[in-house]
Amino acid sequence: MSSQKGNVTRSRPQRHQNTFSFKNDKFDKSVQTKKINAKLHDGVCQRCKEVLEWRVKYSKYKPLSKPKKCVKCLQKTVKDSYHIMCRPCACELEVCAKCGKKEDVVIPFNKEPEKTENVENNLRSSHRRSCRRNEYYEEESQ
Repeated sequence: MSSQKGNVTRSRPQRHQNTFSFKNDKFDKSVQTKKINAKLHDGVCQRCKEVLEWRVKYSKYKPLSKPKKCVKCLQKTVKDSYHIMCRPCACELEVCAKCGKKEDVVIPFNKEPEKTENVENNLRSSHRRSCRRNEYYEEESQ
């Protein structure tokens, strides 16, 4: 044990100390790990953001395989791990999407840029090129 009953102070220093910090991508160089490391934790309070960053740092973060049910609208729309509310409900009520408390949201949700990137990534390459071509011609005609 670290201390005797009633004696709170330790009599010796810590026995084992790490010489270097843990790296979550040292051996696991998978695509999933890279996505988790690059994920932006938005729509949460400061404490929840720190908790999520700790989970990512020590390889404890597990992404959702299918959407969870939102506690406000009761629809299966929660796509972020460890969140209890979907993005629209959290924005509307101005609460943290993870703990549900009315705290200051550190990074607010950003809707438009994320949608366009995801839609473009999901398209086939030929369709993606045709969309870009159409956008280019629309800009040229104006």
